[in-house]
Amino acid sequence: MPISDEDLHTAMHAYLRRNNPEICRHWFDRIAVLGIERGVLRLLVDEPVRLKYLQRTCLAAFTEAVQSVTGQLLAVRFIGPDGLGGEQPQPTTNHASGSMNETSVMLDEQMVLSPDYSFDGFVVGPGNRLAHAAAMAVASKLGRAYNPFFVHGGVGLGKTHLLQAICQQLLRQQPTARISYISCSTFMDAFHDCVKAGRMGEFRHRFRNVDLLVIDDIHFLSKHEQTQEEFFHTFNALHQSGRQIVLSSDAAPAEIPDLEERLVSRFNSGLVARMERPCYETRVNILKAKARLHNLQMPDDVPAYVAARIDSNIRELEGALTKVRGLAMATGREIDLELAKEAIGGDPLSQGRGNPQPNIQAILDAVVRYYDIKLTDLLGKRRHKSVALPRQVCMWLARRHTRYSLEEIGGYLGGRDHTTVLHAIRQVDTKQTRDERLKADVDRIQQVLQAAPNEA
Repeated sequence: MPISDEDLHTAMHAYLRRNNPEICRHWFDRIAVLGIERGVLRLLVDEPVRLKYLQRTCLAAFTEAVQSVTGQLLAVRFIGPDGLGGEQPQPTTNHASGSMNETSVMLDEQMVLSPDYSFDGFVVGPGNRLAHAAAMAVASKLGRAYNPFFVHGGVGLGKTHLLQAICQQLLRQQPTARISYISCSTFMDAFHDCVKAGRMGEFRHRFRNVDLLVIDDIHFLSKHEQTQEEFFHTFNALHQSGRQIVLSSDAAPAEIPDLEERLVSRFNSGLVARMERPCYETRVNILKAKARLHNLQMPDDVPAYVAARIDSNIRELEGALTKVRGLAMATGREIDLELAKEAIGGDPLSQGRGNPQPNIQAILDAVVRYYDIKLTDLLGKRRHKSVALPRQVCMWLARRHTRYSLEEIGGYLGGRDHTTVLHAIRQVDTKQTRDERLKADVDRIQQVLQAAPNEA
């Protein structure tokens, strides 16, 4: 007896939840079954971004699910509201030479927009409020609000989420808008390939005739003089014609090493917004939002526990949630606090009683004692190596062991600005990989702090 469209829909999604939970989203329930025609199951998807995401990342999983449920060797085709979709465009062939036009293929390659990364799914907190507000303004007033818009911050803090949210919002408002959203490495690869192939006209047409140019990780331009030269002219062409430019980086423009001053100046001419690590309340809300996205049911004490355990970035929060979900599926148990403790290990309350995190004063005291220097020198303006290195170590420890922002750490260390603190942290990170003695010094100070920490 043939299976009905409704039963097929239910069985297919149940299979996906069992066997591919990592791809499942709450909006999968809105994918409609249009029936089977000539060995192809047609599935209707209501939004272009979701359609392309499914075509690019979920086709194999859906095909496996449908074949398992029906017992038939069926293919899957995702269809958009206009009745189109399914096949990806094929690379063009140069008939004169019989070879494939690889440059054209590369230039047409876009980073896939994830439906997860919309403004609706972005959790706003003290550390990202400015960046979020600016991104919303950019999406609604393209080229007129903040141009360029430059967002920077550490790994896993939501920069890519904001960039993709801008693209998705614009596509909803202006479906015919010309958007180029790529990584900086792809931009550089395309540039070098076009230089070698003598196709710079094609390259320039591709990137200078868009309404919105979005480049992720622009700091990779560092030390690439030729690419910087080309991007400088691309930037000018877009900016002078009122086209929107959005860039992300792991550092502020002035802190990107070996970046030409004229690019630094142009990046700073718009709005530069920094994203900080999420505070505890924001981390709890992020976990709840991620759980809703995946249709995970959990009591409030689970996200509260995970947020207390992990305070680094959003990716690690997502990783912890994945561990919790995985253990629940493997054991057939419901998600609760005990399961969360098993999944990510340890009880922060018991750890807190025996090993609370040190505060900045405890770090200052430990560094002063270890290096045998005066606290006034550590907090003062002296730049002698005997003081400068301990000061950098102090900043590194404060960033690692407290939840203070870069500005707050700088305030405790003699009123220094956040760029000084960021530089110090990077210096200590780099030096530890090359200097075994420094690494040993830092490890010993951390052991002291862990053995006898003060109440924060």
